[in-house]
Formats: sequence, C-alpha cells, structure tokens
Amino acid sequence: MGRPRALIAVVAGAFLLSGCGAGPSQVSAAAIIDGKVTSIDQVQALLDKAVQEQPYAKQLAAQHKLDLVGREIVRQELLHAVVTKAAEKEKVTADQDAIGAAMLQDPLAGALPQSVTQNQDSAVTQLVWRVRDHREALTDQYLEQKLAIKYLPTLTVNFDYTTVGAPSADGTAPSTDPATARADAIAKARQFAADPKAVQGEIQSGAQAGVEGNVGTQVPALSSPQDATTVLFGVPANTVIAFQPNAAGNPTWVVAVVRQRATGKAVATDQAQQPTPDQLGGIGIRLLQPYLGDVDYRINPRYGVWDAVGMDLAPNANATKGLVLPVQGAAPAQQ
Repeated sequence: MGRPRALIAVVAGAFLLSGCGAGPSQVSAAAIIDGKVTSIDQVQALLDKAVQEQPYAKQLAAQHKLDLVGREIVRQELLHAVVTKAAEKEKVTADQDAIGAAMLQDPLAGALPQSVTQNQDSAVTQLVWRVRDHREALTDQYLEQKLAIKYLPTLTVNFDYTTVGAPSADGTAPSTDPATARADAIAKARQFAADPKAVQGEIQSGAQAGVEGNVGTQVPALSSPQDATTVLFGVPANTVIAFQPNAAGNPTWVVAVVRQRATGKAVATDQAQQPTPDQLGGIGIRLLQPYLGDVDYRINPRYGVWDAVGMDLAPNANATKGLVLPVQGAAPAQQ
C-alpha cells in the first residue's frame, strides 16, 4: 500500500506543477461529441482569445501555425468527454478542495512561461489549458492523474516486437530515411495483423541481421513510466501497433503484437521508478484510450483525424504517429 500513497503524494505536490446523418449538422461544427456541438465559431473565439492574451500564440500566428492550436482545442474537448466517462466508470472523483486550492493560485493564469515553449507539443497543450475554463482544465488533469495512480502499480503488458529504421547493432547499416522507415513499419503492422505468427519469423531473421526484437517481452508500467505513456500500454491484447517510442530523439519504429494487457494485481518489480508529474499526466491520458469507444464523436475534417497512437488529432491520415490494428480472427480482449 505504500507505493499508491506515494503516488497520491506526487499528485498532491505536482498538481500545480504538471506540465506547468441524424442529429446535429456538422456543417458549422468543429466537433459533435455525444450530441454536444462545438462550433467552428467557438473554436475561432478561443483562437482569438489566445492570440490576444498569449505571446506564444502570437508567435504561432506569425509562423502560420495556429492550426496546431485549433486541433488542440478540439482534442481537449474530446478528451474532456472521455475522462468524464472514464472517471465515472472507474469511480474516480476529483478532490474539489484540492482543485479549489489550486484555483486560489490559478497556475493557468497569465502568460505561458517561456521555459515551456521549448517543447512545441507541450506548449500548445498548456496554451489551450489557459484559454479554456480553468477549473474544468484543472479537473481534467486531476482525474487523469488519479487514473494513472490507480493503475500504474498493476498495469503490465506482454508483447512480441521487432524494430524498423534503426542502424544495425554492428554499425554496418545506417538508419533508414524517415519516410521509408514509416512505410516499412506500417507494412509490417498490416502483415502481423493478418498473420500474428509472422512476427516470430521476422524476429528470428532480424536477429541474424542485427535488428532488435524479442518474443514475450513483459514490461510493468511501474518500471518504465515513460513507456507507459505510449500506445503500447493503451491497447488490448490481440492488437498490433506501429509507433516511435521516442520520435524526437530516435528514428526507430517499433512494430509489436500485444499478447496480454493485465491490470488485475500488483506487479512485483525491483526496478520501480517514480513517475514525473508530466509522465503521470501522460499515463492518465493513455489510460483513456480504452474509453474512447464510450463516446460518440465526429470531428470536422478541417481539424484533422483522430490518431490513436498519439492520442491526439493529426492533420490527415498520412500524418498519424503510427497505426493500431486488431489481430484478424482473434476474440475481442477484455480491457
């Protein structure tokens, strides 16, 4: 019981620091989420507010990058609906005293700190927090962190994987160019979804060529909080994924067949790592992935397409951060 209490303490201390046809017509809608319309005009109003109040938004406007902010506004609208439903199902509630105390200091007031703007993805997320209703944004973050606390000690995945795009272990082959590596990874994912046993042959042949891969890899989320923020921990068993665990720093793609995903009992590990506040929030968002199906949503194509790997909106299907496919013929796995 000591570790869950320690994780709760992280939230208490880090809450202020984290990352700190039928129905409505979609003609004028940016998104329709469980019948609730977020109009294009509403998104534009938040964009205007951002540019008026936030120097970073002015910088993005000058760079013709406000589309990033528009997509993030719609993304956060969708994730708000998902975390609300997930919290209800999981019987996770927001501590209104903690949120009230946070609102007294309001960490989302004022301009986005310059230090945050070094990471564009994080900066755009925090920018949108600041133009949303602050109490709602803080509540969403709190619930996401609480979900992470609930499942981090018990979540584990077992998978077979191979890699694409990395230089060979002996250095004789250089890394593959990004476009080719992505295409190869997507092709392998489709192959493994059609024939999940093919990954084992791929791993064997890859080993002879110095390509990293393994059968039956088991990873507890608690031993690798950064990995727990990725799609590897968000999909059910009998799922094939292709993704880049560290796209910014490493060109390698991982193509994996997830064999098991368990949350039933505490995981014994002597390599437990305390998650950072940002990791805790990222894990919470990843844990929303199984609940997306509980929300009926339609996104106007001008704001992109849902990307299950990134848990965000991509400009188009060719710009997603990878691929998620069910294994053909496998029984649906219980989450």
